Amino acid sequence: MYRSSYQKGFLTVLYSVGSSPLDKWSTYTKNGYIKRVYDEDIKSLVLEIMGSNVSTTFVHCPSDCKAELGIKLPFLVLLIKNMHKYFCFEVKIQDDQRFMRRFRVSNFQSKTSVKPFCTAMPMGMSPGWNQIQFNLADFTRRAYGSNYLETVSLQVHANVRIRRVYFTDKLYTEAELPNDYRLMGKPKDLKKEKQFKAPPTARPPSPLNTARAEAATAKTEESAAPVETDTEMEMGASDAGKSAPPETAESDAAPTEEPPAQTDATEEAYY
Repeated sequence: MYRSSYQKGFLTVLYSVGSSPLDKWSTYTKNGYIKRVYDEDIKSLVLEIMGSNVSTTFVHCPSDCKAELGIKLPFLVLLIKNMHKYFCFEVKIQDDQRFMRRFRVSNFQSKTSVKPFCTAMPMGMSPGWNQIQFNLADFTRRAYGSNYLETVSLQVHANVRIRRVYFTDKLYTEAELPNDYRLMGKPKDLKKEKQFKAPPTARPPSPLNTARAEAATAKTEESAAPVETDTEMEMGASDAGKSAPPETAESDAAPTEEPPAQTDATEEAYY
């Protein structure tokens, strides 16, 4: 089915938002249903598979049971929601020994059972939406001592909600995934706002720089202040009486008071 197509990066086999999400799948329902519903947690359309018996309600890919997927990508990723009910999925692969092996993963088993052609494994799911990553090459090597060749078929049973099922050539981090392959859009580390850099003048001065600036200002003021010579000081002392304002106005305003006597305070001020 996909053997002749280009396989690198991401290969989606089920996407719930597409126009025909089950175009390449066959459905089997007994005492259950398979329909597309709107999920409030991720605000998107999802495929819901519900049934009273896990083994009688499921979807199978490819739609023709005699056909083969032929997918050589070793990592299977499922974006599914935990419905707090029994759930399982099966993957049929072919190894380099040309044997068909089947991996059955469920949340109602407690131990791993390895048989010649079927391996059953337990799976733990968190509440809400989960991203299940299944390394087919590693499990094939550990269970059967052979190398993974390709995926033949895939089967997803009740009870679950599916957002996307796809294969990858390696495990990608959340930042490397395209937006359509994430559950909640962009991760937080990609949404950091640009930090505003304040200009150098807006930074508060340090105590050391403030002390240096005050010392430099004091030196500048001392050098700029005029220096009085002895001659100027003597001239100021001799002219102190001449430069004093007349006392006529003050005597007219208060005739009963005597004008203040001239003392040596003026000379002391110049010294």
